[in-house]
Amino acid sequence: MTVLVTGGAGYIGSHMVLALADAGRDTLVLDDLSTGFVGQVPDGVPLVRGDCGDEALLKRLIREFDVTAIVHFAGSIVVPDSVTNPLGYYFNNTVKSRALIAAAVEGGVRNFIFSSTAAVYGEPAVSPISETSAMQPISPYGASKLMTEWMLRDTVAAHDIRSVVLRYFNVAGADPQGRSGQSFPRATHLIKLACQAALGQRSHLDVFGQDYPTPDGTCVRDYIHVSDLAAAHMLALDHLEAGGESLTLNCGYSRGFSVLEVIEAVKRVSGVEFDVRLAPRRAGDPPSLVAATDLIRSRLGFKPARDQLDQIVADALRWELALQQNAQAVAPRKLALAI
Repeated sequence: MTVLVTGGAGYIGSHMVLALADAGRDTLVLDDLSTGFVGQVPDGVPLVRGDCGDEALLKRLIREFDVTAIVHFAGSIVVPDSVTNPLGYYFNNTVKSRALIAAAVEGGVRNFIFSSTAAVYGEPAVSPISETSAMQPISPYGASKLMTEWMLRDTVAAHDIRSVVLRYFNVAGADPQGRSGQSFPRATHLIKLACQAALGQRSHLDVFGQDYPTPDGTCVRDYIHVSDLAAAHMLALDHLEAGGESLTLNCGYSRGFSVLEVIEAVKRVSGVEFDVRLAPRRAGDPPSLVAATDLIRSRLGFKPARDQLDQIVADALRWELALQQNAQAVAPRKLALAI
């Protein structure tokens, strides 16, 4: 009864693997290591370097490791990149997800958790955003995730498999024990970039647009701590393994902060002033994304443990400081399995 985690060496996936390991669950990680790091997978958890779109490999892993649940994180996530490379995003996020779902059905895997996004909503007219809000993505990234949601919906209707789709809002922070964090050098997460600016790793921080219809003109987002998000996935897994029905749920705190408010929080927590510069809007950025979270709280009993912005920033800052002080903080401690 193994849980297969695709993208389990990446930022969010590695936190799920930590939660599974902490719970004593048999876990297998599949990651191509394009944005993940071997050192973020806990000792004792097997890691296979491979592609989540490789059906032959997937079928073999499901059979050999007795996989009974799949948690699917692998994919491309940078919204502006999806605008300039839409076909790459549809291939990596949609086509490969189709292969993974097909392998799950053929292998008899009954429980599937999918890492989706608030980007499926596009620019919603009402805030906070409920799961029944219109889905009108404005970026290929959001559209590629929505297509996978549709494939899962139709597969659940046709086969003996159930799913929980978790629509993330803005994920931030790092493992409070310092075991994992956002390590990919090209990551575009605001809190990571602001922490890097506070530590002197960047000459300045760009604010993309200050003319949005929000209180201070900058984009507003609902930031969720990555450890709380991992806990939500554990609850979703428990729900499915207990025979629960398929669900689609928002993951956030129902509270938004603007870009400028986040920057002030980083300055406050770090005690460092840094240069902030205005830049043009980025393609595909909605003005405001704040989650309605009544459903995940009522259906899964989700209770955030680290939902204060300063706490999220402090955990992220400690991780960035550790990376700065020790370039080997996420160096490989093990080899990927040759399967």
